[in-house]
Amino acid sequence: MTAGDQRRVPVPEGLDGERVDAALARMFGLSRTSAAELITGGQVLIGGRPAAKSDRVPAGEWLDVTLPAPVSTAPVPRTVPGLAVVYEDSDIVVVDKPPGVAAHPTPGWTGPTVLEGLLGAGQILATSGAAERQGIVHRLDANTSGLMVVAKSEHAYSVLKQAFRDREVDKRYHALVQGHPDPLRGTIDAPTGRHPAGDGRFAVVAGGRPSVTHYDTLEAFRGASLEEIILETGRTHQIRVHMAALRHPCAGDRLYGADPVLAAHLGLTRQWLHAVRLGFAHPADGRRVEFTSDYSPDLAHALNILRAES
Repeated sequence: MTAGDQRRVPVPEGLDGERVDAALARMFGLSRTSAAELITGGQVLIGGRPAAKSDRVPAGEWLDVTLPAPVSTAPVPRTVPGLAVVYEDSDIVVVDKPPGVAAHPTPGWTGPTVLEGLLGAGQILATSGAAERQGIVHRLDANTSGLMVVAKSEHAYSVLKQAFRDREVDKRYHALVQGHPDPLRGTIDAPTGRHPAGDGRFAVVAGGRPSVTHYDTLEAFRGASLEEIILETGRTHQIRVHMAALRHPCAGDRLYGADPVLAAHLGLTRQWLHAVRLGFAHPADGRRVEFTSDYSPDLAHALNILRAES
């Protein structure tokens, strides 16, 4: 983004009725605080009129937004509650990431990050790559919980980056999706890229980057299904986009059209998506290592409700 970067975008269906500050945060990857500052600074118009923080936006309404100039994204060590180290040695550290934590600093994000949390805990990480991404070899969305591996040595960074490129990393997720996919097991091979609306979403688009997702139904409930998902590729929002393209969005994922009534019933304030398993060849000696993660409390609570109703 550049200073005075002006955007005119429609509100997506998935954010119909959302407060304008929350909608801006989701559409442009901003923190709620940053979105509120834009509104109070007169940088947001709804249908041509200045927005107020309490305004709610209908789907299809036009937002005119002047985005801020980029700020430094250099990592600042900090304590990140809930960020758990699952395994570490001199080459790698595997963490279990809570929701609400980004992988690394980005413009507009003022919340905690995995990178800052590791630095705050005294970890020495690889310095390869951009300064704001040191040691980061893959990412999870801020509101997706679960396993990530971060490189501590330069050798590990190089080997792991190549392993992800070569699709040699076993990345498994569990997702609670709306409805019941048909067939119950399948593969989604559809290119993804930024949504033409330019509103922060991604979509299945012609000419997008190759994206392959395998899914398998583990458990069926009334109106929802628990899926195991294996990624061949790791595109931004890939699982969320592909499941929404099947008309089975992740429960709680309002950005991609999830039902807010179901989310409220299940107590969800984010998408039900968890990186449950991570396996790869250790970069030091090639031995196979695998890690698993239990569901976060909010996700487990939602499942308990569905199981009790089944």
